[in-house]
Amino acid sequence: MLVVIKPRKAVSWSDLTELWRFRELLYFLSWRDLKVRYKQTAIGVLWAFLQPLLAVVVFSVLFGRFAGMPSEGVPYPLFVSVGVILWQFFSASLTDVSNCLTAHQAILTKIYFPRLLLPMSAVLTKLVDLCVAGLVLVGVLLYYGKTPGLLAVLSIFPMLVVAATAALGLGLLLGSLNARFRDVRYALPYFIELLLFLTPVIYPQSIAGRHAWVLAINPMSAVIRTARAALIGTPACPGPELAASIGLSVLLLLAGVVVFKRTERTLADIL
Repeated sequence: MLVVIKPRKAVSWSDLTELWRFRELLYFLSWRDLKVRYKQTAIGVLWAFLQPLLAVVVFSVLFGRFAGMPSEGVPYPLFVSVGVILWQFFSASLTDVSNCLTAHQAILTKIYFPRLLLPMSAVLTKLVDLCVAGLVLVGVLLYYGKTPGLLAVLSIFPMLVVAATAALGLGLLLGSLNARFRDVRYALPYFIELLLFLTPVIYPQSIAGRHAWVLAINPMSAVIRTARAALIGTPACPGPELAASIGLSVLLLLAGVVVFKRTERTLADIL
């Protein structure tokens, strides 16, 4: 049987059915990325534990002890650990999704499969790292005697969905640009570093005073504030701000998918 593959002009329902049909490939790509990342390393996946641990220690010393950064009435290491864990998941997902097309150009130009599987597998891989990194947060919570209830812990999962949605959507936009203009690859680390300081990871959002609305535009602000409120009892994020964050994440994803699908039609020519 002869099958002719043509680029679609727009996003359609068949894209979703095709992703479901290739779901086993999604698992394979995620598992392959995990094995490649920690291949020939002495401690393997423990790197996913050490990175947030070192970040929490450094931030606690520099900003908690020396700078005296406010932490909304909770110990600073406890305050910053929630932000660091979620931020590293978002930033690592954004980086991998943005670079997924150029990193896999050898297979993209030779065989056919739904291209959206590559950025999706990047986010799934970072979810595995997040589970390992979460042990740091568990340790800090136990050290300070914080034992959040089951409902509080379960409320974190919707926030992870929002963070993953924002990272995937923004990553698809940047990844599409990166396929055409390789400057994006070099500018991306500086962009993510800038986003870190525009996100209440190492400081409370209230420190911005009347300019706090600028930080609220960032979807990760509401994600981190909501997670902190659930786990360590800091002031909760206002409902309208959380709703706006969710809406912006969805818009980013929709825009990212549309731009990505348009770029997909000429991938073989521009990679």
